[in-house]
Amino acid sequence: MNYTLSQLNIFLKVVENESITKAAAELLLTQPAVSIQLKNFQAHFDVPLTQVVNRKLYVTDFGREIAITAKRILNEANEIKYKTAKFKGEITGQLTISVVSTGKYVIPYFLHDFLTANPAVELKLDVSNKSKIIEDLESNTVDFSLVSILPEKLNLERIRLMKNKLYLVSNLDFGKKNFHTIKDLPSDTPFIFREFGSATRISMENFLNRNEVAIKRSIVLTSNEAVKQAVIAKLGISIMPLIGISNELTNKQLKIIPVKNLPISSEWNLVWTKGKRMYPAAKAFIEFIENEKERIIKENFAWYEAYQ
Repeated sequence: MNYTLSQLNIFLKVVENESITKAAAELLLTQPAVSIQLKNFQAHFDVPLTQVVNRKLYVTDFGREIAITAKRILNEANEIKYKTAKFKGEITGQLTISVVSTGKYVIPYFLHDFLTANPAVELKLDVSNKSKIIEDLESNTVDFSLVSILPEKLNLERIRLMKNKLYLVSNLDFGKKNFHTIKDLPSDTPFIFREFGSATRISMENFLNRNEVAIKRSIVLTSNEAVKQAVIAKLGISIMPLIGISNELTNKQLKIIPVKNLPISSEWNLVWTKGKRMYPAAKAFIEFIENEKERIIKENFAWYEAYQ
């Protein structure tokens, strides 16, 4: 058998996506090129790796077994590449991180200097909600995740980065009235929520339940940016992370409504599965964060840390 590492990689991507078209897009190849390589790889085996039924590709049980071995071979090949680079004093490889949607305001500042110092490291950053982040950790498809609420029932290691603070935010005109508690707000005030599975939504719902707030009107949106624009447009109020609204507060597009028991405070944590096998890029990133996080916070988030 003379199949190549490239063929193994292409086959693995086809299996992971269960689609030649999606695999081609991920690999930045044409669909015919992936189809040809898949056919050449299949020629090495007497047992089918995939089947097409009603124009849909299915991976056979044998194909899935081969995919497991292919992944192991590719990991070992990458280990050789990493060890060679390390011996030469270079750090190479892919760094894969998934972050909850509001984490996109945080993680770039912790990546900038590391990637500048290690230009051969390839970053793959996925922004999603808490449910998808947990899936990534459980399936071991990422090196790290950035979360503000630690997933339950997962054995994780972590580095604490900085506080995550959530405030009640509005652009509605409530006159000059001050509200002592959130229950003092007009009962017909619309509340804008993130989608189910969002860590921000979980924090918001827990706060409203603890304070026995009955919601009469609500809107559900699927991103922090969408919520922010809806609040700016006076569609309602929401509890939002401070980290994502600094410009809007400065420009007076949004205002914080001070009420009892807010802000909600949690922590941004860089997490990974305990016992996970780390390649040099991931190991170097852990070392960098541990040594530089205080400097990064001081240089980039002084306004945030001081905000009460």
